[in-house]
Amino acid sequence: MTGAAKVFLASLDETQSKAARFEFKNAERENWHFIPMDREGVRFDSLKPHQQHLAFGLLGTGLSQKGLLTATQIMTLEQILRDRGGDPEVRNTEKYSIAIFGEPSESGVWGWRFEGHHLSLNFSILGDKVVGMPAFFGTNPAELREGPLKGLRPLGEIEDAARSLAGELMKAGKSPVFSMEAPKEILTAQDSKASAQKVEGITSDKLNGEEIKKLLGLIQTVAEFQRKELINEALHMISTTQRKKLHFAWAGSLERNGGHYFRIQGVDFIIEYANTQNDANHAHLVWRDLKNDFARDALKKHYEEGH
Repeated sequence: MTGAAKVFLASLDETQSKAARFEFKNAERENWHFIPMDREGVRFDSLKPHQQHLAFGLLGTGLSQKGLLTATQIMTLEQILRDRGGDPEVRNTEKYSIAIFGEPSESGVWGWRFEGHHLSLNFSILGDKVVGMPAFFGTNPAELREGPLKGLRPLGEIEDAARSLAGELMKAGKSPVFSMEAPKEILTAQDSKASAQKVEGITSDKLNGEEIKKLLGLIQTVAEFQRKELINEALHMISTTQRKKLHFAWAGSLERNGGHYFRIQGVDFIIEYANTQNDANHAHLVWRDLKNDFARDALKKHYEEGH
């Protein structure tokens, strides 16, 4: 990751470098969004082709092959919306920005962000420790129902797995449904610091071994967007010491094309998914660390130990 960031920065001219670089403690580092707006950082459409390749190379150090594929599909959807009459400036497959915070170093503290409409991927690095939260993926449309890409559902596997689990729990008399009306949006929104949500639905201490296995499998499916080296420690904690302290909550319709929302919350993380807009064909997915988004907890310990 450090090597890829250094090579990317070295490829930039003076103007591009000025746009891309920020002090690590700049408040912009935690100013994340997923709506179609102008971002700080160096924009993709200001990069030459070889620089764009290097930018994707950096993105590939934080995302798995699956995650990188999903990110590029999400960017492609902007062209679909543009072809349907969307504003060419707003619906732009190159309206994504990269920001580097601090100086990339194998032993120091630094970070970077890749962000645009429906993508906000944030990485904080403390020596050999990397925190990749918050991580947001969105799709509009959630499913392409016509055209040459008909059937494309970048987040479909996650939605289907969650719906299947909710249906099975309903049949077993362990309903995760806390409301017949889904929230219009993920409840943690675009807040810099995520808040734990009310424990609703079903808690994992009420589930049998097979049901817990499926819940952990759903979490794993979301986690697979990131490189396993970055997420394995968190997954290990979730599947061992936290496995009986999870809750799975569903709201809205259980039908494929009905508006719905679900979340999985543990001791220190929350995953939210909402598909309610555009007749339930516009989905948002986020993974937040309730203590360590933007490496807050790790940085606190780092500075305490350093002084």
